[in-house]
Amino acid sequence: MGFILIGIASITDTGLNGAILQIISHGFIGAALFFLAGTSYDRIRLVYLDEMGGVAIPMPKIFTMFSSFSMASLALPGMSGFVAEVLVFLGIITSQKYLLMPKIAITFVMAIGMILTPKYLLSMSRQIFYGYKLFNTPNSYVFDSGPRELFVSISIFIPVIGIGMYPDFVLSLSVDKVEGILSNYFYR
Repeated sequence: MGFILIGIASITDTGLNGAILQIISHGFIGAALFFLAGTSYDRIRLVYLDEMGGVAIPMPKIFTMFSSFSMASLALPGMSGFVAEVLVFLGIITSQKYLLMPKIAITFVMAIGMILTPKYLLSMSRQIFYGYKLFNTPNSYVFDSGPRELFVSISIFIPVIGIGMYPDFVLSLSVDKVEGILSNYFYR
């Protein structure tokens, strides 16, 4: 959410396009992570992180999809979140609206967020998939994702990679609208 607000506040075409791309990217990645969290809960019926551990061994497909979308959430290069965050950074840095010190302060806050997010997301993934408490479910059968879950996950993953590799497809749809918004903002 912070990147979206900063992109909008930059009042530049690059920042606004980055905010739009971040909204789209966040929608895909967030939907996939919630889907995978629901799928994992459906399989193991555990909610608390301290009860989980070693889930990567009995459910390698869910582990792979969850790890891929976690990396996309961290804005790994080649995925949609990376392009969006770079555009927002460029938008706030090139903005004529702010002086140098507010730009430095905003960039510093963004950097803190970019440092803390991997810490929490990767420690959560480590606990779930490689935790010290080995996953065991007495008298139950745990099965990995089936074709339906794979189809849904791959259908969401393709646009995440596609937008990351070729963002002009989405940006070409928003350029005219962003220019219209900016022209109304500056020429009132």
